[in-house]
Amino acid sequence: MTLDQLDAEARQLGLAVRGAFHPAADDLSPDGTRTLVLLGPNEPQFWTIFKASPEFADGAPHPLDRWSKRITHMLAQERQATAIFPYDGPPYAPFLRWAEKSGANWPSPVGLLVHETAGLFISFRSVLALPDRLDLPEPGTSPCLTCADQPCAFACPVGALAPGQAYDVPACVAHVHSPAGAACRNGCLVRRACPVSQRFGRVEEQSAFHMRAFLGD
Repeated sequence: MTLDQLDAEARQLGLAVRGAFHPAADDLSPDGTRTLVLLGPNEPQFWTIFKASPEFADGAPHPLDRWSKRITHMLAQERQATAIFPYDGPPYAPFLRWAEKSGANWPSPVGLLVHETAGLFISFRSVLALPDRLDLPEPGTSPCLTCADQPCAFACPVGALAPGQAYDVPACVAHVHSPAGAACRNGCLVRRACPVSQRFGRVEEQSAFHMRAFLGD
């Protein structure tokens, strides 16, 4: 099995490889892991696949988390791998640390991770801890290094996400709940401002779904 073969199979199911690396002893991976592979939505096909799933339609809580577990366990079972999820804990797996170690995700000017093709729309649904050591591509380069305008730095209307500061969650939530925050409810303006994000194909309906989950609506 190659990383490309795994990516192709995951894409058919709605996910895609969003980074991979060979973990060291201090990376908190399961015993016997030789390759950690991060999986995220395969945009824009992901939203159509998820909306057609039983989890989306059954009315039970946390449909996306339940869908992610079902799909990831399918991929894991075929490869004798361990499936890991960001919301299972405590203790919680160090997804952000793993993402940066993969060489495909980097800190952006506003602190959020940016991915080489997903931009600021990067998200991780799961990780596969594989017992096989896969051949991996060379680490990439952050797209922020060649982004002269850096529109993400000025996109938040209340400065909740801005360079040189921690994410001001209360200010963000208050604004998005207000009449002035209507545009944000269709997706974070900072994430949407990233030029790489704009080429990624994220469906607005999907962004609104995530925003409702963030707000607890």
